[in-house]
Amino acid sequence: MTEQKTIFILGAGVMQIPAFQAAKSMGWKIIAADGNPAAPGRELADIFEPIDLKDKERLADAVKRHQKQGRVDGVFTAGTDFSASVAWVARECGLPGIPYEVAVNASEKQKMREQFRRHHIPQPAFISVTNPDTVDISPMAFPLVVKPVDNMGARGVRRVDSVEQLHAAVSDALCFSRTHTAIIEEYIDGPEFSLDALVYDGTITLCGIADRHIVFEPWFIEMGHTIPSNINRQTLDAIENVFFSAVKALGITTGAAKGDIRLSKNGPLVGEIAARLSGGYMSGWTYPYCSGIPVTRAALRIAVGLPPGDLSVREKAVSAERAFISIPGIVRSIHGTEDARKSDGIEAFFLRAEPGSRVVFPQNNVEKCGNVISRKPTRKAAIDAAAAALHKLCIRLQPDCEQTDAFLLAENLPCINAFTLACRENIEYLETMPAVFGDLRKLSFDEILVINLPIIQEEQCGDWHGEPIQHALKRLGQYVPVRYVDDDMRFEHALGALFWKAFLRAGVQGGLYVIDSLMDAGSWGRYLTQMTGRAGR
Repeated sequence: MTEQKTIFILGAGVMQIPAFQAAKSMGWKIIAADGNPAAPGRELADIFEPIDLKDKERLADAVKRHQKQGRVDGVFTAGTDFSASVAWVARECGLPGIPYEVAVNASEKQKMREQFRRHHIPQPAFISVTNPDTVDISPMAFPLVVKPVDNMGARGVRRVDSVEQLHAAVSDALCFSRTHTAIIEEYIDGPEFSLDALVYDGTITLCGIADRHIVFEPWFIEMGHTIPSNINRQTLDAIENVFFSAVKALGITTGAAKGDIRLSKNGPLVGEIAARLSGGYMSGWTYPYCSGIPVTRAALRIAVGLPPGDLSVREKAVSAERAFISIPGIVRSIHGTEDARKSDGIEAFFLRAEPGSRVVFPQNNVEKCGNVISRKPTRKAAIDAAAAALHKLCIRLQPDCEQTDAFLLAENLPCINAFTLACRENIEYLETMPAVFGDLRKLSFDEILVINLPIIQEEQCGDWHGEPIQHALKRLGQYVPVRYVDDDMRFEHALGALFWKAFLRAGVQGGLYVIDSLMDAGSWGRYLTQMTGRAGR
């Protein structure tokens, strides 16, 4: 049995829960620090310190105080951008860890890129900037990517395609930077991969390569990942070699390393490397699910100076993590959570929205509403299981909301529509379709009639969560009494383009919102006036 240790864990959020559980399984004592006094991991800690993780001096003082009362064997984090705070505490308190300067280089993208350049690590061209009014991008060409140098979760990150977009993007990125510095990088068009590794006594052991599913450019939103990757072995070896070279270039000789690697037409390029295990549910959930390797437990052992233990694969499965999102508005209710949680193959379910909370269409990876994680013997089965769970969920928004109306009616939102029609006959019919049909004064909510598109049955598109359009139209009827009718049928009133534009923009959620708003307004006329007025029409 492992000798009892005391571990100081930075962060008590969802991403750190696996560390709490792993430490408990080894019989260790846990001291946890988090700036949020209501952090969900607090109840798992033996001692909780309400300290902002940016305040490295207070963190070190807390450890020294506990050292006077007993022993602290190591300091640890996972899934946060505070590995520099970990290294500071380790240095100040005589605990195992990497040099503080190494952790800083692995935390700040400008210093990281400069280190990679010195060691000839393949990476995008880049410049750093502190003032949006003095940006010189002459060494590079559009498109470019703008990022804060010291944040995570894709906050403040976006692609820019013109000088006009650049100033606003840099200003936004600077707001997300603690050091008020942004980095502008060459845009790399190609798939992205997440990697985790453990480093002990200078030896790097790979702990998973996942395919990342990044969408909604000009933002970069990860709608999930699938592990293990299905890229060919030769390419995987090239990705792994670049990752290992980058870890060595940064000087990470003990602990953990997380990497984002882009596959360009000329080979793998380093997106970034962090001196910690990954967030995004990979190290704590999907990699253990697919391999049987308790990677967080092994990382904790390294943090207290012990060897990681057996890192051989115990089982071979596939795990798919998928996010679910919302359009802007205020949550009225959430349907299907228990059905999704209990869906076949689902190992974990996370929900961050609740009735009354305000939601947005994500522009970074912390603005999503939740996640499901599956485990199955094959890739297809794992992906299908995650999708099936998502298709049972519906975030129902409060009706009559200005932000929701504006989003549904906006003309030029890039890469946003849930469904994109492919059949010309449907497209042309929708262009001339009235918002509503019939006499608005005879509205009845016993059965909502919707005029069908001519050959809607021919459309094969799926929404953001992979739900086929036919399935989504049918599922809408679970929440409201809706019937789809042809325009040559006899009717007194029916929904037309008003419904379809909302449904195509936002799927079940958009169609349901329009119907709920009509019911709330009590007449189509009143709602049409409100909605079109808000859209500036």
